Amino acid sequence: MSRRTGRLLAAGLVTVLVGWGVFRVPEVRDATEWRLDAAMGILRGLIYPSEMLPTPAGAAGLPAPVRPTPHPPTPSVQHTAAPPTPSATPLPSVVQLQAPAWEKQDWNNCGPATLALGLRFFGWDGDQFDISELLKPDRGDKNVNIDELVYYVRTRAGWMEADYRVGGTIETLKRFLAYGLPVIVEKGYMVESDGPDEGWAGHYLLLTGYDDARRVFVGQDTFAGPDQEVAYEVLDEGWKAFNRAYLFLYPVTDPPPLESLLQEDLDADLNRQRALETAWEETALEPKDAFAWFNVGTNLVYFERYREAAEAYDRALALGLPWRFTRYQFGPYLAYFHSGRLEDVIELANATLRRTAKAEESLLWRGWARYRQGDVPGAREDFLAALRVNPNYQDARYALDFISGGS
Repeated sequence: MSRRTGRLLAAGLVTVLVGWGVFRVPEVRDATEWRLDAAMGILRGLIYPSEMLPTPAGAAGLPAPVRPTPHPPTPSVQHTAAPPTPSATPLPSVVQLQAPAWEKQDWNNCGPATLALGLRFFGWDGDQFDISELLKPDRGDKNVNIDELVYYVRTRAGWMEADYRVGGTIETLKRFLAYGLPVIVEKGYMVESDGPDEGWAGHYLLLTGYDDARRVFVGQDTFAGPDQEVAYEVLDEGWKAFNRAYLFLYPVTDPPPLESLLQEDLDADLNRQRALETAWEETALEPKDAFAWFNVGTNLVYFERYREAAEAYDRALALGLPWRFTRYQFGPYLAYFHSGRLEDVIELANATLRRTAKAEESLLWRGWARYRQGDVPGAREDFLAALRVNPNYQDARYALDFISGGS
């Protein structure tokens, strides 16, 4: 090696070390990390340009699953009172709650930011970073599930209660708003971009009002801004992609009349059965509606009817689901895993991780599939990777402990 080459290598090494040292400064890291993450996302999109998730092997060309005769489950909680009936008092035609102080979301942080707005409505003085510190400490983690938002409230804001249901309707949302409670929904929308990041994505929205005359909700959007209007039909179309799930908050010391607000959906099991029937009806109206088929699968997973759920997911994937879909929802992993279709779990997880490397749920389920196949080192690698994304991810911690004790 010549002296000149040695000097260049030494200079390069010094530059890398200095750059790394500077990057570790919190202010510098916060300012540049999202740009690096965005750049990697663009690169992954160029390398893996597919706009749709893969169809599981053998799913293409199969006949559509047949809707079974519904058998409503026994309510999970036996109520002594008679089932609630809709109130005779009509809802007001216009409602506008006092919007909380708005906060723009950090990179990939719409879930924590939207929950922060919801809690702030009730006097909470925290911000999105208090929430993301627990739920997604890595800014590159692009998703927080609705049940994780509920978990945060119940474990870190004990003076508040949070819960959610699926299969919501426009009227359900209006009932909560008319009572004085904001509601969080998750909906799909199209990312407007000229690059590989364009396409369908999911986003949380805090609803704080509605206007029947103009048929619009008013939402606090942590990306677009405060007091954003969204038409009833537009919201419902995007909301359907997330099984029309909605999260509601209320003070523990002043609970609302949930019997009147939730009505038939008060019981969680019956709520799921109703959502399942709605999804089946939507597949009958539009047999090529991939989101409706996905909702059939998701509601079947709730009842642990995994083989039926797997067939519904097969149909949804064969019709075409956006590549981001399993960044947000993980029912196919459970359905395929519990149906013994381990290669389908791995294939779907690989497709997700190629575009979204920091998807701890996909890492978790690929790890479980590998473990079931006898690949313990591969499973351990996946569980550790999931914990690197989110050290607070208890499912991955349990999985790692399980295989460590069993191997």
